[in-house]
Amino acid sequence: MIDAEVVRRVALSLPETVEKEAWSMPTFRVAGKMFLTVPDDGTSVAVRCPRHERGELIAAEPHKFWVPPHEVSSAWVRVRLASLEDLDELRDVIVDSWRQAAPDRLAEDHPDLRPGAPHGG
Repeated sequence: MIDAEVVRRVALSLPETVEKEAWSMPTFRVAGKMFLTVPDDGTSVAVRCPRHERGELIAAEPHKFWVPPHEVSSAWVRVRLASLEDLDELRDVIVDSWRQAAPDRLAEDHPDLRPGAPHGG
């Protein structure tokens, strides 16, 4: 079962990632930029997602992706953990968000960290 602890382990396995509490919830950052939060009751996560891609993503899989009203103007999307297919899909979602926040030099130093890439975890 994918839960907040699994999310934490995946996030903290990424280079230069730190966990910091903000808004009374765990957040994860790379180079000071937030790329993941575990809001509310831990049944979903919020990740970076370009607004121009978000609508298409939600339309394709509304059972999995959504945006609460207070986040509509942001470049974030929520992901329902119970709707993810497996740990690989969770990892892909988190890695994609990490790459959007990571400095170019860090992302370039880790070409293996991209959605769909084989991994050892």
